[in-house]
Amino acid sequence: MKKIISIIMAFVLLTLVIFTGKSLAAPLGTINVETDKTTVRPGENVKVTIEFGQDLGAYTFDINYDNKIFEYVSVEGGTANDTSDKVRVTFYDSTGGTSPRTNMSIIFKAKEDITTSNPTEFTVTGEGLANADASVSYDDITIPIVKNVTVEPEYIDYDINLTNKDELIKEKEVNMILSYSSSMGRYYEHARLIAEATSPSGANVQLLATDESQLEHDIIQSGWGDAQGYKIGGKDVSQVLDVRGIFSHEGDYTITLKLIDRDNSDQVISERTFYFTVAAEQPSTNQPSTTPENGETTDTTEENLNESTNREQETMPSELPKTGINIYFVIGTAIISLIGIFAFIQAKQKR
Repeated sequence: MKKIISIIMAFVLLTLVIFTGKSLAAPLGTINVETDKTTVRPGENVKVTIEFGQDLGAYTFDINYDNKIFEYVSVEGGTANDTSDKVRVTFYDSTGGTSPRTNMSIIFKAKEDITTSNPTEFTVTGEGLANADASVSYDDITIPIVKNVTVEPEYIDYDINLTNKDELIKEKEVNMILSYSSSMGRYYEHARLIAEATSPSGANVQLLATDESQLEHDIIQSGWGDAQGYKIGGKDVSQVLDVRGIFSHEGDYTITLKLIDRDNSDQVISERTFYFTVAAEQPSTNQPSTTPENGETTDTTEENLNESTNREQETMPSELPKTGINIYFVIGTAIISLIGIFAFIQAKQKR
């Protein structure tokens, strides 16, 4: 009996020593996790900060991240061990409580080659938590604290263009270029290109394009591409279509081109309106003459200038006339005069 009592007393003393030598673990209810950005661009850093709400002399935190989106950069407030998808940060105040910490932070960098929107998260768990002098330990944080962020590029709006390559003449098919582009376009699973037009009273306009199956589409009537839409987005997006426009009457027309999102009730992604003036007939290719203020008409066409030059050439002699006294003429005249005088003298002597 005495032996049993001795065992019970020893157990009670051991229990008292254990519970009086160290405080019971307590929950750390003031901990908070924040990020300095909620949207991160490719190549940018994001800082994750863990606020303790009080001084801690020891802790170990695990910060989990998506290594397809982020890479670890650095830590402040402990020693880090990166295992490619988790960073474990450990801290212990070796001064015995004179240099505790109230927070720690860790920096990650979003990868450069990201071209889509990537919602992701950081999760934080902790263990080995103790106050400044290690007299109080705290419960492990086993339920992860989650912080959500989104990594996506800085998207550039889609730019739409429509230009005509030929003169716009009524009832004449004209070649045109339709294009849309973006150096970093937001992704859409089901986008579509449509068009709307206004025209003079009684007139109509067609905007015709041929797809890869050699099917012709009037973009104004039925849009372009699959009726359910098609995928666009990413870096250096560009689509160029050779289209043909037909305007039935002369006058002023407008064509509004729209990119729409079929997955979002046909919400407009981008739109632009173009204005066209259609002539009744092909304009003359000859240059018009200019009329000075005195009313005289001066023809400036190259053809008339050439004709004027030709007329001047026709009126000019082919060889310039000779001027001055010719020496042979003088000698000949003198000889003829001498012969005449000599003949006159001879005739007089005979009489």
